This record gives sequence, C-alpha cells and structure tokens, in this order.
Amino acid sequence: MNRRNFIGLAAAAPFVLPYAARAAAYSDAAFRKAIIIDGQGVVNDPYGKETDVHFSPRAIEEIRASGLTACSMTVNDVGNSLDAWDHTIASIGQINQAIADNPDVCIRALSVADIRAAKAADKLAFIFNTQDTSLVGPELDRIATLKGLGVRIVQLTYNNRNLSGDGCLEPANGGVSKLGRATIARIEKEKLLLDLSHSGQRTVAEAIQAATRPMAISHTGCRDLHDNPRNQYDAELRACAEKGGVVGIYWMPFLVPGGKPTGADLIRHMDHAVKVCGEDHVSVGTDNILYKTVIDDKAREDQKKFFERRSKAGIAAPGEGPDIFNIVAEWDSHMRFRMLADGLAKAGWSQARIDKVLGGNLMRLYGEVWG
Repeated sequence: MNRRNFIGLAAAAPFVLPYAARAAAYSDAAFRKAIIIDGQGVVNDPYGKETDVHFSPRAIEEIRASGLTACSMTVNDVGNSLDAWDHTIASIGQINQAIADNPDVCIRALSVADIRAAKAADKLAFIFNTQDTSLVGPELDRIATLKGLGVRIVQLTYNNRNLSGDGCLEPANGGVSKLGRATIARIEKEKLLLDLSHSGQRTVAEAIQAATRPMAISHTGCRDLHDNPRNQYDAELRACAEKGGVVGIYWMPFLVPGGKPTGADLIRHMDHAVKVCGEDHVSVGTDNILYKTVIDDKAREDQKKFFERRSKAGIAAPGEGPDIFNIVAEWDSHMRFRMLADGLAKAGWSQARIDKVLGGNLMRLYGEVWG
C-alpha cells in the first residue's frame, strides 16, 4: 500500500460532471453550508499514477465537489490475525504520511474543532477508526497507544468472535465477555467513541447496557426491514439512541434481498431508523469509496477475488457475493451526498432533519465523547 492510495484503489471511472442534472429539492446554499460526515468510508485517489504521492487534480475536484467534510476511515486489518497490531501501526504511519503529503487537500481530525476547520478551509478531515479489537486483545494499554496515534473510534468486534465478544456471524450469539466489558471501560476512559457495528445482537445489547457514555453503530441497516445479520434490530437501535448514541445507515447490499439496493431502499431504512431512534440519532456511514465504481471486466474479477478472500477468512456475511458490489447504483457518484439530500427532501424531510443526518448528529456525538 503506497501513501497515495491510503487503503486501496477504486477502479478508474469516467469523468462525472458537477451535479446539475436536475433541479435540487435541497438548496445549493444549504448544501454548501452543511457539515457532511461519512461515518465509515474511504477517500483515496483512483486517478493518479501508483508512484504519485499527491492527489491528482481530478480527485481533488471530485472531493471538493462532493461536499464531504469528514470521513471516518479504517486503519486496521480486520479479523483475528496474529500480526494485526503490527499491520495497524504500519497503516497509520502510511496514512499520516499521505495526509502530510497533501496539506492543501486534507487534514487529520482529532477533534470537532478540526472538522470545523476543515470545512472552513475547504479541506477533507480524516477520522481514524479501527474496526475490531482483536489487535488489542488483553493488552488494554494499546487503546491509549491508538489514541496517541490519532485513532478516535474503536469498534468492538468484526463479524466473528474475538476476545471482547461475538460478532454478527457467530451462531452462538454469546454477547460481551468480561474482557469486552473491560475493553469498553478503557475505550470510555480514553474518551474514544465505542462503535458496535458488525457486532452480534447480544453483544450490541450488552455493550450498550455496560457503556456509560454515548456510542455509535456507525454503519448498519434496519433488521426489522430486512433480516440480515449485518443489520440491527429495532430494540438495539432504540437502546443506542436512548444512551445518546447515533446509528449510521450504510449503502450496502444488506439493505435488501438480492443485494442491489436503490435510493428508495436506502431512504426506507433511514426513515425507519428515524422513527425508531429519533432524528437526533441517525447518520450516514456509507461503507463505500467516495468515487463512482466502474463495473467492467477487471472490476468483476477483482470483486470475485475479494469475495473469495473474505469467504476463505470466514468474514463474508450473507448477502455478499462474487458479483455483488457495495453500492447504491443510481447514486454511485462522488455527488452521492447531494443526491441523498435531494432524495430525502423529496421524501418530505425538512432541511433541519437532513442537516442533522448528513453530519450534525455525528458532530454532536463526537463533541460529547471526545471532549
């Protein structure tokens, strides 16, 4: 992984003109003013040369046109590998260097003040997260080390069981371990955000009960709408909100049977989440790359290999497949947040509610937890 790529390259895409194809239901002024946060995503540069360390002009243009203010990005390898810690340290170093190489484009966010500063300077703020605690295990001082290295969000499990608890693919649904409770306490002591995405139902319920501070389920769907283990039931979504937390709806195949959600499907999950949690507790966590995904022969082959690797590692969830791409196809563009805002407005959402879900709710959560 070179510095420019951050954590991987998306397939090259044809040039997409700035979003102006139809009249916006959400005003241009509102979109320019809004702080927009992807609670789980990836922003790299699929357009430059492998040897480049600077963002290409096209990538910069699309990042700025997207309206995205901040992106929470994973810095670790997921799963129970023995070298997960070493890989994470190396990854953080590479991403920090990539940010340092592009000071006119991006900054590392350690606080909500950094996110506001990025908005004012027309830059993109990167928030570091880990999607697992397998790299920590019983060495809880590593959580403080991660904080010192810039990590601000720690996810408890990833699909399978680790020493903290059961992920969403574990059939036993065993919940949180004693070590998991100690891990949650240490995450809270360090004023980091606890993320319960990818966790099993009992793990989510017990972790929320054990937590004393607000938490996130940064990228999920509503299981009462589609019964997939990567989604969460209403009871857990509501419990997260009642603790002051925020639930992020993803742009993933798990929203619908068959794995090809539409914009209407995404809005249906967001509407449901607001009804369950309230409009102050819902956000966006696309779990996508910012740019358009070109589906050509190379992309199909890459997706097949990607799925095979995940299947072999035992971390592929039901709904994943060799020909299933992690996109909402009609909004698969760097202008996806503008398209979402328009779609929500046309579905009857007020500007105030849209602003909250685009980023306001995460700003409130981050401020409360990191402060």
